[in-house]
Amino acid sequence: MKGSDFSKLIKLRLTFLVTFSASISFIIAVKANGGNTWGSLYSTTMWLNWVKLVIGGFLVTSAANCFNEVIEVDLDRLMKRTMDRPMPAGRMTTGQGLVLGLGMGIVGTYLLGSLNLLTGLLSVFSIILYAFAYTPLKRKSAIAVFVGAIPGALPALIGYVAGQPHGRIDIIALILFAIQFVWQFVHFWAIAWVLDDDYKLAGFRLLPTGRRDRASAVITFIFAIILVPVSLLPTFYGYGGYYVGGVSLAMSLLFLYQAFNLLRTLEIKSARTLMFGSFYYLPIVQLMFLFDFIAK
Repeated sequence: MKGSDFSKLIKLRLTFLVTFSASISFIIAVKANGGNTWGSLYSTTMWLNWVKLVIGGFLVTSAANCFNEVIEVDLDRLMKRTMDRPMPAGRMTTGQGLVLGLGMGIVGTYLLGSLNLLTGLLSVFSIILYAFAYTPLKRKSAIAVFVGAIPGALPALIGYVAGQPHGRIDIIALILFAIQFVWQFVHFWAIAWVLDDDYKLAGFRLLPTGRRDRASAVITFIFAIILVPVSLLPTFYGYGGYYVGGVSLAMSLLFLYQAFNLLRTLEIKSARTLMFGSFYYLPIVQLMFLFDFIAK
């Protein structure tokens, strides 16, 4: 298997974004606890555990994507964007994919579980929910997007829980989860709008109404509206200052404007702009939360 095949198998760009999200939350957790048995932001122990999180999170996410492709191999052959992945293209068997996925899942879960038990349990839950709930639901109902948004937002929660020796979920963890959870809907639906023709070849129903229509655009716009106050929760609760509040508000209003353009035009071009906007939105907001939080 070539390196490019492995990249396609694990959905490298998606896996990188997920791991990035978890790593940011980890550092926020260490800072929030004022230096614990993981040490301060400047301790070797803390950064060694950060490396464990990054490698473990990368492997767990890769495993979930691998299981997803084992399950959907026949459907992936039907879609232009997925037919060249190693399994549908015949360059890897589903048996090989399953073994590789299990190996990555076991090693990744072990690394995350070595940080604390809750982190390990949440990682297993995310694999199960993504591969064995979200994946089969994609052909049955648009509710799949709601189900998929949970494992999609769990990296922020997992990273925060991993940043504490005993692992706990507090208000900061819930805020990080909430921002990524609400963002997921606009992100998913923008992609689904752009790729709807391809998705239909495999029978996937991911748009709110199952069609590129006004109602789907309205629902997408509503979730972009909800994201505005949710993105301001760090400032509202005093965990971030005016910098993160200002940047989050600006990014959310830009995101809202892009969603409004989709509502206004119902064009694939507008959906593609919204999709690319979603790629920038999350890392910028998370990085600003981190920088502002550390500076306090």
